[in-house]
Amino acid sequence: QVQLVESGGGLVQAGGSLRLSCAVSGTIFSIVTMGWYRQAPGKQREMVATITSELRTNYADSVKGRFTIFRNNVKNTVYLQMNSLKPEDTAVYYCRRLAAPGFDSWGQGTQVTVSS
Repeated sequence: QVQLVESGGGLVQAGGSLRLSCAVSGTIFSIVTMGWYRQAPGKQREMVATITSELRTNYADSVKGRFTIFRNNVKNTVYLQMNSLKPEDTAVYYCRRLAAPGFDSWGQGTQVTVSS
């Protein structure tokens, strides 16, 4: 069974930084595409960043230049480094293992709150 456990969320002032981590088990981590998504109150869940097994990355326009996704295949962990945080980045952040429809996996989410 695939398990994803996020950590690193919290409360930070605007302009500050946070690093999220997602520890993954139950899958061959090195060959899967991983992603970070977020959902703000009253809004749909949206993609923040993804990273493939070949280390190709993709970012939402709203976070380009501020957020960085990277992975450690030895630790089976994917990270999201978030800099220059803005109040509009406030959301629950979810880690996702991308797979065929119906077979992807999600973590439980971690709250990020950015105060102005």
